Amino acid sequence: MTDAAGVGVAEHGNSAELVTLARGGKFLDRRRIDLTHDLPTHPYHHEGAWAVGRYAGSPWAQEISLPEAIALVEHVHVAADQGAREALSALAATVAEPIGAIAIRVCPALPPTIEGRIIDARAAAMADSIMYRQALAKAASVRGWRAVWYDRDTVLAQAAALVGEDIDAFLTAIGRSLGPPWQARHKLAATAAILAAMGSDS
Repeated sequence: MTDAAGVGVAEHGNSAELVTLARGGKFLDRRRIDLTHDLPTHPYHHEGAWAVGRYAGSPWAQEISLPEAIALVEHVHVAADQGAREALSALAATVAEPIGAIAIRVCPALPPTIEGRIIDARAAAMADSIMYRQALAKAASVRGWRAVWYDRDTVLAQAAALVGEDIDAFLTAIGRSLGPPWQARHKLAATAAILAAMGSDS
């Protein structure tokens, strides 16, 4: 799908900003999505940490057993997967052009099990965000969209090379045409969308 549009994702907790661009860089869509509702948004970092005694002295920590924390994480995983499928289905139904790729922030490796991620403090701090990114990647794969994994430190330079013009001016022009909100997270999503829409299919 060399002429397909691309989606850029800038996630924050269980929410994400999505910007969709056509292959030539034309703006098609901007939206905020929530992948879960009425559930803890950081079950690894909060409930999981409480279960293993991390933050035990904090007034906001609550009592929860490790099996309960693992069950909660599993529940949030399922909800995130469903939310991602629904969000991308709604996006695909709205955008007039076919979508071929989605650009998502790269996911560092984590311990293979939920328990292992909870016990490892460094992994627990990253695992919630990674869960939501992976949910979007899985939902995109089901739709046949190619996943492009970007690094926040290099994505701007990569996008600039693809646009072939002043990337800041390119992003500013999109924001000016749309009006507010057009903040850093929206610009990041648009930058990622450039990689998804205009990058190589290889």
